[in-house]
Order: sequence, then structure tokens, then C-alpha cells
Amino acid sequence: MTDWRTTRDRMRETAAGRAAYLRRAVRAPGNERDELLLGAKAVVAAMVAWVLARYLLPPTVSTFAPFTALVALQATVYRSLRDCIQYLLAMAAGAALAASLAAVAGIHGWTFGLLTLLALCLGRSERFGEQGLQVAVVAFFAFSSGQGRIGYIGHLAASVTLGALCGLAAHLVLAPARHVHHRQQAVADLYSAMSRRLETLAALLDGEDPDTERLRHWRRDGQTLAAACDRIRNTIHAEMENSRLHPRRSRRVSDTADTALSRARDAVTVAERAMDHLRSLTRTLDYAQDSGEINHLPMSFRTASSSLLRRSAHALQEIGRTSLTDSARLNGLIEEATTDLDRVEQHERATAEASPSVHTLQGTLLTDIGRLLAELRTGHDALTTEAAPGAGGTRHRIPRR
Repeated sequence: MTDWRTTRDRMRETAAGRAAYLRRAVRAPGNERDELLLGAKAVVAAMVAWVLARYLLPPTVSTFAPFTALVALQATVYRSLRDCIQYLLAMAAGAALAASLAAVAGIHGWTFGLLTLLALCLGRSERFGEQGLQVAVVAFFAFSSGQGRIGYIGHLAASVTLGALCGLAAHLVLAPARHVHHRQQAVADLYSAMSRRLETLAALLDGEDPDTERLRHWRRDGQTLAAACDRIRNTIHAEMENSRLHPRRSRRVSDTADTALSRARDAVTVAERAMDHLRSLTRTLDYAQDSGEINHLPMSFRTASSSLLRRSAHALQEIGRTSLTDSARLNGLIEEATTDLDRVEQHERATAEASPSVHTLQGTLLTDIGRLLAELRTGHDALTTEAAPGAGGTRHRIPRR
């Protein structure tokens, strides 16, 4: 009875998950809708390819048409065309190998083994990409079902070409959606999350009652933001690929989108480097909180360090904006924080009242903050472009992530 109830609960959870997936696909553009539309295009393209092949070609090759239609329907037009060309090359190589071996040595068990060996070796060539195994698959059909006859191979080539055309036509009729703004927003959300963490650490130094569980969770789960960086970078690369050979491509719009995506990718790299110092700060303050060392820090030092962290958080917010960023203001935040950091370091070195452990904690915190500010300065220089006139001073465009 317990097993039956467990199975029933799992079925309900699966059904609920699929229903939620469909709701997300219907409500707003995104990965869910893209996957749903790609599946619908694949069904239609495969069906049309099979119907046409069934009436125009022999039944022995008609299955290749819908299969090729599926190969030709990938997430992006560029990937579809690339995989389609690689499959056509694999088909040609496998068919030619089967026809040549059948004509020279005949149809035998040992020749089939030799065909398999040669096809597998040939399929390892990089020019076939992920379609290398299809050299052997096509060779088997041409050798076994077609007996290596040129007529069969001609029909096979026609079926594959028909399927490729149906698949690519589906992309031309309903091209994959562009999601440049979604990728920009994902990077902006990443910077906001980092900024919130810095604000929490600043509040801890200010003496506010910290969310200890959240701090410990951040320390234990230090790879969460790093995984987010990898995921966002992959989606940006996919979107950059989606812009290549897109049937709705406009040069002016595409150039703007390509520039925004390139800068968003660079912003992820900057965030990834800054994240290392954020994790180090989190570990240091979590240890200081657990050990009680944070209570021995001079109040002037805690106030100054908290101010530095908040300015760093504001700089992150400024970099992560999805609109025009005031480069002068961002540079001012970094310069002021750097000046204050130098002042705090000089004061800390001149103070001999604190214990060695407190001096060590102060030095560790200042080192992490200094490295974080250095990364933000590098990011500011890397992400800003030529100045453009704007109200309130010189403005530079930060990636609209």
C-alpha cells in the first residue's frame, strides 16, 4: 500500500510539474516556450517529410526523411544548418563506402565487418562533428537494404535532402525567438544578488543583528553564484549563436544585440572574479562572528569597513544596471572607496592597541575589500565604451544585460 501511495504521489508531482511548465510556456517568452515551439515544429516537419517521402520515394528509404528533418531542427538556425551539413556529409561518405565495397568485394559477412570497421574509423573525423556515427548507420542501410546499388543510394540521398529541406523550412517559417533582454536581465540579477550579499556583510559589521543562518548558508554554498555564472554564460553563448544566420536578422538590430551580448559575457567574467573576494569576505566574517572576534574590532574600523562594503555594493548595482550607467559616478564611487581604504589601512597600521588576532582579522578584511575594489575598477575599464553626451555628465554604456 505504501509503495502504491508513493507512486501515486510521484505521478501527481510529475503532472503538476508538467502543468506548471505549460503555464510558463503560455504566459511569457522563455526557454519553456522555445522548447515547446521547437517540439511542435519538429512534429510538423517530420510528418510533412514522411508524407512526401512516402509518395515520392520507395518505402525502404522514406524513414530517412523524417529523421533528417529532426536533425535539421536544432535550437538555433546556425546549429541546425551545421548539423544538417554534417549529416549530409556523413550520408554521402557512408553511401559511397558501401557502394564501393559492394562493387569491389561483394555482399558477404566479412565485407560487412570490414565495412563497419572502415565506417567507424571514417566517422571519427572532426568534419562530421556529432554526426560521425551516421557514416556507419547509412553505410549499413546502403550495404544491406540497397545491396550497394546506385539507384538505392540515389533514392536515399533524395530522402535525406527532402527531410533537410522540411526541417530548415520550419525554421524559416517560425524562426527561433531572440532573448537578448532576458540574457541582459539575468546578468543584472546576478549583480543584484552580489550587491545584496555585500549589504548584509556591511550590516554585520555595523553591529546589526545578522541573519546567521543565511550567512552560514552562503559560506557552505559558495558555489551557488559560481554555478549561476556558468549557466548565464552558457545562455549568452547560445543567444550569440542564435543571432548567426537568423532569418529575421537585421544588420542594425543584430549589431546592437551582438554588442550587448558580448558585453554581458564580459560582465559575467568580471562578476566571477569579484565573486572570489565576496566568498572570502563571507568566510572571514562568518568565522569572526562564530569566534566572537568581531566584537573586539574597534568601532571606528567596523564603521569604516561597513562603509567600504556598501560603496562596493553600490558600485556593483551601478555596473549591473540595464540602462545607461553614469561612468563618472561609478568611477567616483570606486575612487572614493579606494581613498577611504588607504586611510583605514594607514590608521590600522598606526594603531598598536589591538591584539595580534584583531590585527590579523583587520588585515584580512582590508585585503579582501581592496581586491574587490581592484576587480570593480578593472570591470569598469573593461565594460565602458566611448563617451557619449548625456545629461548630468559623461555617460558610458554598460551592457544592457
